[in-house]
Amino acid sequence: MSGSSSHRKPWPMKWVVLVIIVSLAGYTFVTLRYRKSAPSYLPYQDTKNRAGVLRLLSAGFQRIILTAQRPAESGSVRNSAASIPAPGGLGSDLGPSLLDLPLLPAEITRVNAPASISTLVAYPIEFTCALADNKRQLSGAELYIKDNAITLLPTFEQLDGGLLARSRDSVVLVTVPAGTLKPGTYRAVVVGERTSRAWTVQVH
Repeated sequence: MSGSSSHRKPWPMKWVVLVIIVSLAGYTFVTLRYRKSAPSYLPYQDTKNRAGVLRLLSAGFQRIILTAQRPAESGSVRNSAASIPAPGGLGSDLGPSLLDLPLLPAEITRVNAPASISTLVAYPIEFTCALADNKRQLSGAELYIKDNAITLLPTFEQLDGGLLARSRDSVVLVTVPAGTLKPGTYRAVVVGERTSRAWTVQVH
């Protein structure tokens, strides 16, 4: 019995390779099928985000993250309200309510946004902003609503290395989802560091 065990032939290499391939295929399938798609849990960042939301809510603000894009051409918004220059900066109300201060454009030079809109349709806001330098690129927009005031913060991020933006002037389009604004008259402002731009919009 022991002699037959010692002279047992090893598996042919082709079967060893086949077993390895089948095992890898099975592991890959299970990993892709049941792996969590959500990002890893970051305790510090999660706690910080929750604290920021609670801070805004206690100050009476509603915060909405919007997608900002650079349209192929300007002037896509019709029946625009008349806008006027407004002081730059976040102000004494919103500023202290933010844990992290966003990187804003230097100036808001023009705004195209309807003077009247139905609550059932999306609200487009197109604006032109001047950047402080060529080391910034558009990253998004944050909308803050408190009572009858709308504050739009276009946010930028620093470019890495030797990358430079093609121009220091940017035309940006953001769209407020339908149903976000309740009926009423609002004072809206797009915020820049040095100069902002404000207008009035009637939501019905």
